[in-house]
This record gives sequence, C-alpha cells and structure tokens, in this order.
Amino acid sequence: MDTHTLTVVFGITVPFFLLTVGMLIDISMKHFPSPAEKAIWWLVALLPFIGWLLYLMFGFRRGKRPGKP
Repeated sequence: MDTHTLTVVFGITVPFFLLTVGMLIDISMKHFPSPAEKAIWWLVALLPFIGWLLYLMFGFRRGKRPGKP
C-alpha cells in the first residue's frame, strides 16, 4: 500500500473508532434500568460503523449519570 491509501484508510477508520470508544465510555459511566440493558447497549455500540450512531439515537437518554436526578 502506498501512503495515500493508508492516509485515506486511517482517515476513515480513526473517527469511527474514536466515536465507538466515546460511546463505550458513556455507557460505562451511566446507570441503566437493568444490567442486561447496559450489556445490550455495549453490544450495539460495538457494531462496526453504525453502533455509536444507534446508541446516540436510541440509547443515549435511557441511562442516567450517577448523582443526577
């Protein structure tokens, strides 16, 4: 592979990786109604390229941060 191809591949994959890691951290810090739901959101967030988007659309507001009512 030449450097241009590597740059394009990293330019596409790194943002998705960082978004996925960010969502996994957010899921880890929140309390969900049940441990099973938290585990399901973990699995959803791990879906390549779209898991973070699904979590943001449907699961982001379901969890509550500790210390907030």
